[in-house]
Amino acid sequence: MQSCLLISVGSLSAPYYKQAFAEYEKRLQAFCTFRQVEIAEEKISENKASEALIESALKKEADKILSAIPAKAQVIALCVEGNQIESEQFAELLQQNAMYNGSIVFIIGSSHGLHHTVKNRADVKLSISKFTLPHQLCRVIMAEQLYRGYSIIAGGKYHK
Repeated sequence: MQSCLLISVGSLSAPYYKQAFAEYEKRLQAFCTFRQVEIAEEKISENKASEALIESALKKEADKILSAIPAKAQVIALCVEGNQIESEQFAELLQQNAMYNGSIVFIIGSSHGLHHTVKNRADVKLSISKFTLPHQLCRVIMAEQLYRGYSIIAGGKYHK
């Protein structure tokens, strides 16, 4: 069974996001060994959010993210520079990984994004949307897309 890890910066605080994520997390267990790792977001005062402070915070987050990535895993960073793909293409990505590697990691950064070291480590860069979305919602969307992708692979009726 494929190992699927979601690394995200920050935690789910809103109950409705927690509930939605938990539902997809439960559904995913039928298709993969799914787990998530939450990395604490470095606090930056909005009044003092200089480029240097943001860079320093992103670097600290990156060190934690990179240390949480299993060896030989395929890494997919979710970032604004990433490509947007359709659900069927996403399912193909999951299926190819299962055939060749078996371990896949998705990374969602903080509200300031991801440090370039994380993006450089990524094998693939994806963008969920051109819209700016709350990071908590991105985590729910990612869990839903994982479920949809695995459902497509299995020939299920979820994806219409």
